[in-house]
Amino acid sequence: MTNNPFKIASLGIQHVLAMYAGAVVVPLIVGGAIGLTSEQLTYLVSIDILMCGIATLLQVWKNRFFGIGLPVVLGCTFTAVGPMITIGAEYGISAIYGAILVSGLFVVLISRSFGKLIRFFPPVVTGSVVTIIGITLIPVAMNNMAGGEGSADFGSLSNIALAFGTLAFIILLFRFSDGFLRSIAILLGIVAGTIVASFMGKTNFSSVAEASWFHMPAPLYFGMPTFEVTPILTMILVSLVGLVEATGVYLALGDIYKQKLTGKDMASGYRAEGIAIILGGLFNSFPYTTFSQNVGLIQLSGIKTKNVIYTAAGLLIVLGLMPKIGALTTVIPSAVLGGAMVAMFGMVMAYGIKMLGKVDFSSQENLLIIACSVGMGMGVTTVPNLFSEFPSSLQILTSNGIVAGSLTAIMLNILFNVIPFKKSAGSVLNEQKAS
Repeated sequence: MTNNPFKIASLGIQHVLAMYAGAVVVPLIVGGAIGLTSEQLTYLVSIDILMCGIATLLQVWKNRFFGIGLPVVLGCTFTAVGPMITIGAEYGISAIYGAILVSGLFVVLISRSFGKLIRFFPPVVTGSVVTIIGITLIPVAMNNMAGGEGSADFGSLSNIALAFGTLAFIILLFRFSDGFLRSIAILLGIVAGTIVASFMGKTNFSSVAEASWFHMPAPLYFGMPTFEVTPILTMILVSLVGLVEATGVYLALGDIYKQKLTGKDMASGYRAEGIAIILGGLFNSFPYTTFSQNVGLIQLSGIKTKNVIYTAAGLLIVLGLMPKIGALTTVIPSAVLGGAMVAMFGMVMAYGIKMLGKVDFSSQENLLIIACSVGMGMGVTTVPNLFSEFPSSLQILTSNGIVAGSLTAIMLNILFNVIPFKKSAGSVLNEQKAS
């Protein structure tokens, strides 16, 4: 823990940098796909960053009605990217925001019931889910290490050297420093990597020059929302997927904090997420969910105070209101981010494995749950078009490795550990002989 304002600010900046790239890539992809102008795209990126900060505040500030009260950072969910592009192409941008608004309301309404399902998430499920989250994020880090998917110099020696140099710097800081320096190793690695990249001619400040100093958020910037049945059902499925992902993050943080979460705690977290989604719809941004890379950062830094996350949320709000300052973080080369991401995402996976340490491995059923769920999560990540012939509504559940693996773990746990099963006399006799 730390109360030093400078240290808290540095750790807050580290959290912002850890999630910033993931937060801005969604509006860039979606906005570009549905044909927004450069002015509209600038607004979309800025409002998204602003809403990330507000959504994070809703989660960290625990009260009677909403907020998990843990150091959770929220950002726009990647699960929504494909569905939003499809909805925008077929129904228009107004249908995207109508669907987001209804899905947010749906999450708020079901939060209490969903919170009662915590008994379906024992360590064999949560450990598997957190491990899957880490595994499925690694390809993102690898693509960034090479320079970013689609870049002209993808896989160049300069990008690889920059990425591994950043990672090596972070590792050396961990090995030979302690205390505060060790806790901000990721931030220092990113800064050092960016400085080196600037000498290599790999930084571009044009986005900073073009960005305005200040902008005011405007509700319904893209016009009044429209409500279509298919887009609404699609975004409700996306929101349910977000709740499954959030459950793994809540439980991972609860474990780090040695805090046993109740169904009421979970319901407050889900409710905060639903409110964030509604605000995203009103201000024409995106559905929001927990960002697991920041869990890895908490584990790496060892700093668990919520003041750091409050600071990060405040910084995101400022960045969202001042696009020129926010644009400074976009000069960080993808290769530098990739090097840092390997450590962060790998730590998420390692923590999932640690959670699995509480599982009874003498049970063949538990081994099968872990094997199938992690295998499915990794398999869908490496072969994303495996279910390309499925209906688009089902692909929301099958095209994402985190979702596919998580649902596999949940269903198999219900099958093996929840549903009562009476063993036959023969199988019991065989077990007795074996023992």
